[in-house]
Amino acid sequence: MTRMLIIGPPGSGKGTQAERISERLSVVAISTGDIFRANVKGETPLGVEAKKYMDAGDFVPDSVTNKMVRDRLSEADVETGFLLDGYPRTTAQVDYLDEILAKGDEKLDVVLQLTADDEELVHRLLGRAKETGRSDDNEAVIRHRLDLYHEQTEAVVAKYAERGILTQVDGIGGIDEVTDRVMQAIKAAQAA
Repeated sequence: MTRMLIIGPPGSGKGTQAERISERLSVVAISTGDIFRANVKGETPLGVEAKKYMDAGDFVPDSVTNKMVRDRLSEADVETGFLLDGYPRTTAQVDYLDEILAKGDEKLDVVLQLTADDEELVHRLLGRAKETGRSDDNEAVIRHRLDLYHEQTEAVVAKYAERGILTQVDGIGGIDEVTDRVMQAIKAAQAA
């Protein structure tokens, strides 16, 4: 059983790699971004609230995000393991996730961090915005999201590094090349 999370700045390839890890390890990938976007598209009350923050490039508040993740982790398909993509993003969310997992006598096995240069990420995200028409991806919003990542999420990375479960992988390169590095890193982390 594998319980893990993938973390990294916006545009670092988390979603792509999460899908590949999910397939190869036979664990469900849980993306908070996908859940938020589905709610926005469906104009649910959560989606309407989340859209205000997403359009400004801000994180959706912990109160909304935590409830969504707690509910999702209570579903049957996570019993054999899971991969969280996009959560936790703050140290308060780390603590909340710890509480959720402790109730089931569980803990994270691996925290995988994809690393990439900010300028490369801006270039990637602007290209993705043109291809997909995502309203939340313009240069000002992208740079704001990267700033938020550096301000808030790096503390999450430091917390998991202190626990000895952080594995860093270079997210720059071809998709298959990055996947190979990711799978080798997970294998090494699980053997440790």
